[in-house]
Amino acid sequence: MKRLLITGDIHGNFSAWLTIRALMAPEDGLVVAGDLFDTRYGGSFSDPDYSPESIKKAVSDLDLPFYYVYGNCDEPWFCPGYDDQLEFTAAGRCFFLHHGHAIPRIPDNAQIIVQGHTHSSWLTRKDGRIFLNPGSIARPRDRVASYAIADQTGVRLIELKTGKTLACLEESNGVKP
Repeated sequence: MKRLLITGDIHGNFSAWLTIRALMAPEDGLVVAGDLFDTRYGGSFSDPDYSPESIKKAVSDLDLPFYYVYGNCDEPWFCPGYDDQLEFTAAGRCFFLHHGHAIPRIPDNAQIIVQGHTHSSWLTRKDGRIFLNPGSIARPRDRVASYAIADQTGVRLIELKTGKTLACLEESNGVKP
């Protein structure tokens, strides 16, 4: 895997899912920080793009590394086999993934902590760790549809519409971000 595309808060929007898939290269992995389906509160039934069943089918057909945690709007029965938090290693780093609606205990070895929930993007370094919220491309609250890319060189927060890098934490002096 060359890089991870990191997103969250899709809320059952199939067009947003297709956009994410279009942004990915075949050798990429995908990280979803919760609220992929929005099955707890019923989503937007009147929205023609609301199609959690289509996303669920697409997820089951994925042939790439896929890291996902339930959000506060996801019902575990709808797509069983996942959890509320996940620790994994990819792109040479240890990630801790959670949605952000509850305060988790972050593992000591986690280098990059990813959360969703707020629909607003941010990227910061604190106490030697990277904290990331990729925002949302389906329902951004800060009016900037965004996602993130993590690879061997660092983590970038990217505006969907322009492809502009909003924030970046890169490797420097041989020390990984």
